[in-house]
Parts: sequence; structure tokens; C-alpha cells
Amino acid sequence: MGLAQYADGGLFAPRKIAEAFRTTSDEIARTVGLGIDAIQRKDRVRSDKTQKRLREMVEIVNKVEPRFGSNLMAYAWYRSEPLPGFSGQTAMQLVRDGRADDVLDYIDAVDAGVYA
Repeated sequence: MGLAQYADGGLFAPRKIAEAFRTTSDEIARTVGLGIDAIQRKDRVRSDKTQKRLREMVEIVNKVEPRFGSNLMAYAWYRSEPLPGFSGQTAMQLVRDGRADDVLDYIDAVDAGVYA
């Protein structure tokens, strides 16, 4: 799916992301490691940190969506599947720890057949 479905006014919108993944904005905040106020207050939604975390999650889910056939299944993978080589951590846990680039590199490596 395109990034535009997750955006509103040029920014990633927690509400639209939540609608796409059939969850709540509060759950999206927890999923990316942000407090509830980060997605409720307009000034916090616009902050670099909030936008970065939302972008990272959307990038990862979009990147694996073709493997799973839907954004819902890709989101479930993001939240629950332990990644080999990361001590059993999920993509969600790694993003919360500021390691989204490691997840994206892992996905690229799998696509290239390195971890297959």
C-alpha cells in the first residue's frame, strides 16, 4: 500500500495508521514506543521523534507486506515474530529501541537470500 494512506496533511497520522491496521491510535503509540500524549497532542504528533517512529514502522510493514499478502498480516509479523539473530526480539521491539535500520537491513538480507 502507498504511504499516502497513512498520512494526513503531509504527516504520518496515527489515526489513519490505526484504521489501516484495525487497531487504536493508543496501540499504535505503544507499538512504536511512544506515550499516548505523543499521538494525541498536535504539537507532539508533528515532532520529529513521533514522525520518525511512525515512518519507521510504516516502512517496515510496507516492505514485508508483499510476503504476507496484506498489511494486517505484515503488522502482525512486525509485532510478534522473533527475528533470528536479534536475541528473540521482534521488529516492534527493535524499533522501540531505535534499531529500525537493523530491521530494514535484516529484511534486505533475507530478500537477498543471506538468511534464507
